[in-house]
Amino acid sequence: MSAVPQAATDSPLPAQPGAQLQPAAAASTLAGFLAERVKDSAEPYRRAQNAARQRLDALAPHGTTTTLHLAGALHQAPREFLPPDEEGRARLKQLDVSLRMIEAAFPEVRTDAEICRLTCTMLEGAWRSRALAPPREEERATACACPLCRRLPTPPARTLDDYSWRQSAGRPLTVKAWPYRRELDSVLTAGWIWVRQLNDLERDLGLRHRFEDDILVFHEYKRVIDTIDTTHVTQLVEGRLAESFSTNSARALVCGLYAAHKRSVDEHWLRQHHASDVTLPQANPLSQSTYSALQMLDCLFWHVSPDTELWQEEHLASLLLCRVIDDMADVRVDSLTGEISNFWLADLPTHTKALYAACTIALIKYGCMPEAHEPMWNTWLMNSTIVWMGLTGRHALWFDGITEGLPPAEDCPLCDLQPDPCTGVLTHGTTLTIGPRPTAPALSSRTAELSALCQTQFPRTWALFDAELHAFEALHGPWQGNTDSTWEILRRTYIAAVEASMDAPSPDRARQVQQDAGAVGSESFYTLYDPRTGREDTALLSYMFGCAHPHFIWNATGHRPTGVTGDWLDG
Repeated sequence: MSAVPQAATDSPLPAQPGAQLQPAAAASTLAGFLAERVKDSAEPYRRAQNAARQRLDALAPHGTTTTLHLAGALHQAPREFLPPDEEGRARLKQLDVSLRMIEAAFPEVRTDAEICRLTCTMLEGAWRSRALAPPREEERATACACPLCRRLPTPPARTLDDYSWRQSAGRPLTVKAWPYRRELDSVLTAGWIWVRQLNDLERDLGLRHRFEDDILVFHEYKRVIDTIDTTHVTQLVEGRLAESFSTNSARALVCGLYAAHKRSVDEHWLRQHHASDVTLPQANPLSQSTYSALQMLDCLFWHVSPDTELWQEEHLASLLLCRVIDDMADVRVDSLTGEISNFWLADLPTHTKALYAACTIALIKYGCMPEAHEPMWNTWLMNSTIVWMGLTGRHALWFDGITEGLPPAEDCPLCDLQPDPCTGVLTHGTTLTIGPRPTAPALSSRTAELSALCQTQFPRTWALFDAELHAFEALHGPWQGNTDSTWEILRRTYIAAVEASMDAPSPDRARQVQQDAGAVGSESFYTLYDPRTGREDTALLSYMFGCAHPHFIWNATGHRPTGVTGDWLDG
């Protein structure tokens, strides 16, 4: 995890420890705590964004534009929550004991510990309110006339059996993560290693191979969390960390405690639901503010970045929207298992959720532009996230994203959504622009090879694919990637899904594409580590997976309520 600015430069922490606050007060305190630390967009970021906009303006046709504004999350009033029950208070007390021990040994992570206290207190209240508070009045069914809400998809019905493939370890990769250790040998770990290598090509922060002392040792999965208890933490504090200290090591302890607490409160309420002691509704009381604050803890702990940009507005927007993308794809499995930290299940208006989903597309487009990668080290996170989802077979990007028939590309607001870094998504808000999209007048040589391969092998998909390549190169400039491996991936993922959309509806065909996406990821993922072409391939794949028409990531935004079963799926 990245370093957090410490008490010497922070504004004062709350006088009362977060564990002693009521959940609603903890939520408000946490939102303010985060908002105070956000750094406004600095000159290098503004300069890069202006340069990108000027370059695109030269390629875009003239036409009218539409704007849509998303309010900043941390300034929205949080919901009231019920106080924790007796078991919840006991969990928070035990958490506080462990956090105080870490703080005493390592004062450098005092900020991290307080964020953990506040978040866990809020989480306890949110779960109890979901289970016991009177149901909130349903959102009025008045149809929203905005261009995004008009295109929200009708989701397919899903059952737990449809998600038997969804495991945290995912499919094995051909190239193992280094250093090889059983708890590090997973598709998730390899993804973090990949992102660090993408980031470190110019500015090597020494993070590419530092896995022994950071959060990856504390995977947020049951097989590891069961071993995280106060005794284990004490041993680590008094043993290895005391001998060879790094701030990241102590942060990993805090994150491990948070992960263990979250899993504990999740399972507590799911067990009660399964025993019919309570009934968990499909919705949950997380508001725009509380959802964002809850997800930011995970983001700050799991994604390494340098101190200079940890609280930078652009960086935090990228972190939050990466979680939104994950929630978009996981919404139906989360609803079946009772997961609370999902934005589509949260107590947000449908229009707000549609705006968040559109922000992810705008940010993926922005990440395809060379200007996006100059000011910030942790700049490949969004683009690598969407590629990772498409290549692991772990997420439902293809499985749930294939809809019946292709919607028209003409006047499509998602195709015409302009790239945007969405910097104010947590603070002052962000404004999305829909207007005529720029297109490159001609394809570069390697991109033309991809177009020719598609024309020969998939003639009915070629016109669409070729148009998207022109749109991609307008954003990215001439592409210099690995033609052979990129084509092999695209034909078995994006192109296969487009072909399936043109055929008669077939859940079996959709599942076949999803499974083969995992297979081609296992076979070809190592090519994305290539320092010469890895970034080029990542940019093109992220565009095709997240932005190209038809928008499979958008098609994963729908939610059809079903009963919460109380069963737990790993992941």
